Amino acid sequence: MEKKISVLIPAYNEVENVAPLSKAIVDVFAKELAAYEYEIIFIDNKSTDGTRGVLCELCKNNPQIKAIFNAKNFGHIKSPYHGLLQATGDCVISMCADFQDPPELIPQFVRAWEEGYKIVIGIKTNSKESGLMYAIRTLYYRTIKKISDVDQIEHFTGFGLYDKDFIQVLRDLNDPMPYLRGIVAELGYDRKEIEYEQPRRKAGKTKNNFYTLYDMAMLGITSYSKVVLRLATIIGFIFAASSFVLALIYLILKLTNWEQYPAGTAPILIGLFLIGSVLMFFIGFIGEYVLNINSRVMKRPLVVEEKRINFTAEKDD
Repeated sequence: MEKKISVLIPAYNEVENVAPLSKAIVDVFAKELAAYEYEIIFIDNKSTDGTRGVLCELCKNNPQIKAIFNAKNFGHIKSPYHGLLQATGDCVISMCADFQDPPELIPQFVRAWEEGYKIVIGIKTNSKESGLMYAIRTLYYRTIKKISDVDQIEHFTGFGLYDKDFIQVLRDLNDPMPYLRGIVAELGYDRKEIEYEQPRRKAGKTKNNFYTLYDMAMLGITSYSKVVLRLATIIGFIFAASSFVLALIYLILKLTNWEQYPAGTAPILIGLFLIGSVLMFFIGFIGEYVLNINSRVMKRPLVVEEKRINFTAEKDD
């Protein structure tokens, strides 16, 4: 019996990329993976640029191409994760729609999977994107690796192959705010890492901005690190102890040099601003933890689907 490989591609306003990418993947299967059955699943996050029209045509011309249309934009974290759970293959390959995850790596992933690895992931060794952005990402990965309770994976974006057994682990988690990179590091099987240089986006503009990158960074930190909260406690203790010692020194100096030691407002103001800024920083971080907890407690669905194409007849529109 032929093994089936699912390829998941999240999309949002990728009208210029979805058709060339689907063709590239179909060509890979035709030339190098002909012994496997395949399905290509696009999950569209409420695109507004014509992407959905192109996907409808692709699905019409090839029944092995499937599409899920979300009822609204559910964000760059939930939508891809939901797509993973809908795959029916013996393994699932997750990749982005902009060609920055090279389709030519698919055969390498599959060969490693056949060797017995249930998880095979791509690791960026370099990137043709902005040098500044790559440096910032490197700093983030190294920071979260140091402060995390789990040994996080550097320069791993989610691009990789996941065996159906691991997909079942994801289903059983029932996590409404999943951080896939952390889940792979924490709960994943032994994995193989394949290095690659990330190419430039083929067409269109990146959908990542400061907010989306910040959102992902905060999810990673609040899901896998207690360091910031403990740091707040430690710094609070240090400030309290320092304030007590300084107050005692000031009192002694004032009592012993009453006329020569005038009270000044500058040290008071500086101290207030310093302590206030530190408090605001940690209150904000505590707020991030509360938001994370709140999202999980509410148990809302990952996405709400508007339409499915080329899935089972009862679920198609």
